[in-house]
Amino acid sequence: MHEPAIPSLTGADPEVARLVQAEARRQFEKIRLIASENYVSTAVLEATGSVLTNKYSEGYAGRRYYEGQQVIDPVEELAVARAKTLFGVDHANVQPYSGSPANLAVYLAFLNPGDTVMGMALPAGGHLTHGWSVSATGKWFRSVQYGVAKETGVVDLDQVRDLARAERPKVIFCGGTAIPRTIDFPAFAEIANEVGAVLAADIAHIAGLVAGGAHPSPVGHAQVITTTTHKTLRGPRGAMILTDAEHAKAIDKAVFPGLQGGPHNHTTAAIAVALGEASEPSFGLYAHAVVQNARALAAALLDRGFDLVSGGTDNHLILADLTGKGIGGKPAAKALDRAGIEANYNTVPFDPRKPFDPSGVRLGTAAITTRGLTEDHMPQLAEWIDRAVRAADDEQALDRIAAEVADLMAGYPMPGWA
Repeated sequence: MHEPAIPSLTGADPEVARLVQAEARRQFEKIRLIASENYVSTAVLEATGSVLTNKYSEGYAGRRYYEGQQVIDPVEELAVARAKTLFGVDHANVQPYSGSPANLAVYLAFLNPGDTVMGMALPAGGHLTHGWSVSATGKWFRSVQYGVAKETGVVDLDQVRDLARAERPKVIFCGGTAIPRTIDFPAFAEIANEVGAVLAADIAHIAGLVAGGAHPSPVGHAQVITTTTHKTLRGPRGAMILTDAEHAKAIDKAVFPGLQGGPHNHTTAAIAVALGEASEPSFGLYAHAVVQNARALAAALLDRGFDLVSGGTDNHLILADLTGKGIGGKPAAKALDRAGIEANYNTVPFDPRKPFDPSGVRLGTAAITTRGLTEDHMPQLAEWIDRAVRAADDEQALDRIAAEVADLMAGYPMPGWA
């Protein structure tokens, strides 16, 4: 059952309680490979569900618009202090509700409508809020987009430099949502400095790897760093913006009062808990294990004939192009889900298919590493993925895989399930 127990919810609203229990069981029985998902600790769950949700706290510690902040101010100050220490930054804002508002704060702080912003194109692995056309960031600002080289699947930094020189953006985003290789923060910083742009590093996916020493840090290269607090960082669904001293005031004004009202204090407390956990030596071991598992899974998939964008991975994320398997990403993801393996369909660079029916699937190893799976399990996982993709229309075969998956995962405890 769900842990912590939910007897009050069960008594007051058994229908919602039943759904919560069902989701907890589903997470326990599945192999969860969505790269943006993880399991939080029971301590993070408890903080998220605390009475701190009752309190309104517009403003910042010591400068609130509501009274009764004697406890809330220390909670936020603790989260800020832990973020600054963990990532080695001058300033941290822990109030953004999620990653997209955090990125919007960068626009509000440093751009006016119509100004030029430069980011990675969504089909190449960037994020909607890096100036993609369907996002407000692509509608309200003049957006120029860079991509990856067709031959390698990685960013061609010479092309990025040429584009930046020609377009003179005021802000350059690096990072994204489907980038399987190490981000060269020093090279992006050199380009941004040359054209006088603010460099914003979006490390939402890799923040936990950065904190654990398993990926290079953007600190000292990017003036502004945005990140979610879940994914590899294993915190609640929230976000942070980390900056140097020079850019701190503009970011704080953009978050509040520019974009948001009162912060979600229960989330702030849970962020503080997660940052405390990430400061422990065991978290570094976890972060490196995430990368080791991803590399082992990538190698096992390559052995089974899968085409991986960029040929593999340096982090937690694998992007597979299923064109050679004769199946689209969407039916493959649905088959995998039936087989007890949770993934998401995803565009791949230069994808000839439409975004809602793309060629690829995106896989990530953060959650399965939290559960305790190791490199030794990755060949079996690749075998299940291969079987499920090949048996996409065979429900009985997919159900057999799901039973095998559930049998394996029963031996690995899950925070939130007892």
